[in-house]
Amino acid sequence: MYDCHAMTPAHPARLEPWIRSLQAQGRLTFTLDEVDRALGGTRVAHQSAIRRLKERGLLASPRRGFYVVVPPEYDELGAPPASWFVDDLMGVVGRPYYVALLSAAALHGAAHHQPQAFQVMTDGVLAPTSAGRVHLVFFRKRHLEATPTVRMNTPTGTMCVATPEATVFDLVRHVGACGGIDNVATVLAELADALDPQALGDAAALAHLTEVQRAGYLLEQVDRPDRADVLAQQLEGRRVPATALRPDAPIDGAPRVDRWRLLVNAVVEPDL
Repeated sequence: MYDCHAMTPAHPARLEPWIRSLQAQGRLTFTLDEVDRALGGTRVAHQSAIRRLKERGLLASPRRGFYVVVPPEYDELGAPPASWFVDDLMGVVGRPYYVALLSAAALHGAAHHQPQAFQVMTDGVLAPTSAGRVHLVFFRKRHLEATPTVRMNTPTGTMCVATPEATVFDLVRHVGACGGIDNVATVLAELADALDPQALGDAAALAHLTEVQRAGYLLEQVDRPDRADVLAQQLEGRRVPATALRPDAPIDGAPRVDRWRLLVNAVVEPDL
């Protein structure tokens, strides 16, 4: 974030012009600490000025002490898209992150089913938060740093996003948060063209075997055997225990698909 240490001290009543100066620099976020340093005066006065701007709908606050400027075109939502401020937000939180699941899939072209909340993966437990009507939900992942990611441009900078290949396995792991298995299959079908075979194999090597098994089967079900074959290669020569397609459903009488060592205890009906 831009360093405001060098800005000329000003009276708290000049908060609004100061915010406009940030916008002129391409910034839409700031912290209370920055206001204190930039404007001088007392924190109580700054908080009062910020509260008045929030009441006028000019600011949103997804976290205490962190503020997002609301451009006029986003008055109705009460905040710009989460992609415009997630990088700054996670910097203030002090957690590594990447945009994940359906939000990542949409950024890679699988936008048929937009999530109701912006989905973010991080390495700790964070409560959901909102800025206006823009909602963010967080998921915890161990060894987050091992996940392949890319930097994507946004209107206000960049953000960290899971690669299409890494997104495949996150989707399969978090089926419940992604609209169920039918919706995940639909998203995988839309995502398949963005999957690089070599990168898919590399991401599979980092995923849990159960995720590889389920993802391979689902890719096969949506008529992408070319991508499924890459995942089948990851299972060759390995002792892979049988697992359920849906871990939350009974397996009594479920047919077994030997290629994937999978007990198919659900009918997959993608929206294709």
